[in-house]
Amino acid sequence: MGDFSQKIDKFLEIFIEQNGYTRVVEGLQNTILIAVTGLIVGIIIGTLIATVRVVPKYKRLPRILNGFCSFYVAFFRGTPMVVQLLVFYYVLFPLIGLHVTGVQVSMLVFGLNSGAYISEIMRSGIQSVDVGQMEAARAVGLSFREGMTKIVIPQAVKNILPTLGNEFITLIKETSVVSFVGAADLYVAFSYIGANNYEFMVPYLVMALIYIGLVLVVTLLIKILERSLRKSDRRN
Repeated sequence: MGDFSQKIDKFLEIFIEQNGYTRVVEGLQNTILIAVTGLIVGIIIGTLIATVRVVPKYKRLPRILNGFCSFYVAFFRGTPMVVQLLVFYYVLFPLIGLHVTGVQVSMLVFGLNSGAYISEIMRSGIQSVDVGQMEAARAVGLSFREGMTKIVIPQAVKNILPTLGNEFITLIKETSVVSFVGAADLYVAFSYIGANNYEFMVPYLVMALIYIGLVLVVTLLIKILERSLRKSDRRN
């Protein structure tokens, strides 16, 4: 017990007296920024891909777009996140002459990766909506695009909200790999504290607790949002 107390004292010395907390705050901000941006970009891309996947393939353009979307989904679902980060940061961006930070490339890659997964989630959500909803929309004069954006997709989002919450939680946990491209996340912050006192037990335990806290907060917010949507449905 005394040995563990010494470990805590060493951790607090680096965390407070040597301003280690500033790195933790920066890492927490970057972790949340990457996860939130990744989710938003993923929802936008995923919705577009899912729409393309469910559009009738009577014409050539929808078939071409569907082929491109299939390749996109296969690539981002078939390669590890860390490989995608390394390819974008060390290969693609240098080839086209773009200079971006680790945080910026992480936000982009997380969004592109999430878009591939959310597209399948959104597609199943769209298909779960009764086909009569779209038929009714077309009957009152709405175009296919208007019927999707105003009627089908909002209902699909309600159906897949818990799954989107799980995707956000996954993004938060996967930010631990962004250190491979030099982004300062929670893992980097606590590794710095551990390296400065040659003791990693307490820093990594605290890091785990922060991740658990983030997940619990997201879970609570999703439940509140679900409850709010159910209440609005009952009022309607």
